[in-house]
Order: sequence, then structure tokens, then C-alpha cells
Amino acid sequence: MTALPPFRFRHRVRYGECDGQQVVFNARYGDFIDIGLTEYLRHLVGGTQGLADRGLDMMVVKQTKEWKGPARFDDVLEQSIRTGRVGSSSLTILTDFTLVPSGAPVMVAETVYVMTAYGLPKKRVIPGDLAALLLAGVPGRLVDHAGPV
Repeated sequence: MTALPPFRFRHRVRYGECDGQQVVFNARYGDFIDIGLTEYLRHLVGGTQGLADRGLDMMVVKQTKEWKGPARFDDVLEQSIRTGRVGSSSLTILTDFTLVPSGAPVMVAETVYVMTAYGLPKKRVIPGDLAALLLAGVPGRLVDHAGPV
């Protein structure tokens, strides 16, 4: 049995996201992960508004990144995003970055979030139905903000 592909999000690297050598500046990947997660949540639960409607929000508590190769100005980056683990009040999102169309690896990241009360830094239990949605993910969906490759 073949596993379904993960949720994927594509965007084109802009000039302002690069350093003087036209390589994506390392700090920008945190932004990229956040944008990708926003798209993932949009298709999973109606976005951050869907969480807010449940009285919930999420806060980053840990993020690790491992670079595999560079991305440069005008490259198309694809993020493959999936939920790795859901605990009682925290969850882990796994993000793999590759170049399109070559598939060359760029970076892998693991981001741990804690579920909080909307508007308050108070930890909340992840409801069972939300945990099930997070674990199911959004397999096979591609959101393309890059345009033609």
C-alpha cells in the first residue's frame, strides 16, 4: 500500500528574502514555515479563524531546522507539511523543503506548538476531534503560490 502524499505548499523565493549572495537568508525559513502552517490549517480546520472559533490558538515552543542545500532568488520552494505527533496540549508539525522541479532537498524542520486559549497564553487541552483532524492531515492537497515553474 502506498502512503498518500502530504499537504504541499509552493512559493517562489523573492529578492528581499535573500542575502547578498542571493541565497535565502536562514531566518526567513521561520516565516516560510509559519505561512505554510497557515495554509495547512486553512485546509484542515478553516485556518486560524477556525481555531479562534473554538477558543484556541497555537504558540511555538520549539523549532529545529536542518539545512540540506541552498535555495536562491526566484527558486520555487515546496513545503511538504504533516502532523508528526499530537499530545494532550502540544503538537509537532514536520516540514520538508525541496526545490521544484528538481526535488533537491533544502531543509527539514520540526516545530512544536502548544495549544493555548485564544488571546491568552494559557495552555489548553487539544480537543479529541481536533487531534483527529491534525493526525489525518490534508493528504494530497497542493496549494501553489509560485505560478508557472
